[in-house]
Amino acid sequence: MVCIATAKGCGPGLGWSSPWNQGPSPSLPMTSTLSSPTALDTTAPLDPAVAFVALALAAVSWDGSLTMAGSRALRHALDYRHPYRDYTPEQMVGLMDGLMATLRRDGPQHLMVRAAEVLNAGQRATAYAVAAEIMRSDGPLEDDERNILSNLAATLQLGDAVTIPVHAAMDLLHADLDMA
Repeated sequence: MVCIATAKGCGPGLGWSSPWNQGPSPSLPMTSTLSSPTALDTTAPLDPAVAFVALALAAVSWDGSLTMAGSRALRHALDYRHPYRDYTPEQMVGLMDGLMATLRRDGPQHLMVRAAEVLNAGQRATAYAVAAEIMRSDGPLEDDERNILSNLAATLQLGDAVTIPVHAAMDLLHADLDMA
């Protein structure tokens, strides 16, 4: 069991089933331990707090799996950030379960487009930076990850004036130290 930890801790039974129970695994399948995760209503607009998480989750699990590094990075990106730091463990599990069910049902592209529609320019730029950071959490960007970020930038209507500095900052944050 992998718990969705928040700044307030993690309650019993609040988590997702994971192959981590059986030993190392490169990815976390998107399955919930809750009895019946409910996908989000496809007709209702997302609120910005849900949309922000939806963008990050869709970007990092584009291929249908969430790596351990990506899962940790996503949790960290939300743990200290308002409003998520004020969520109870139950609220966080409910949010993630609903988004994961929606992601499985509708796919990442649809979820990204739907989420992008409700974020303002600043929220879109921050969501892009968070997605880029999460994608870098397991090493240098792969070609498919670059394509996903390019698609995300287009979906969010972000130009080079936003995306180039984000990638420059990620290069600095994730640079190996030359110890010579």
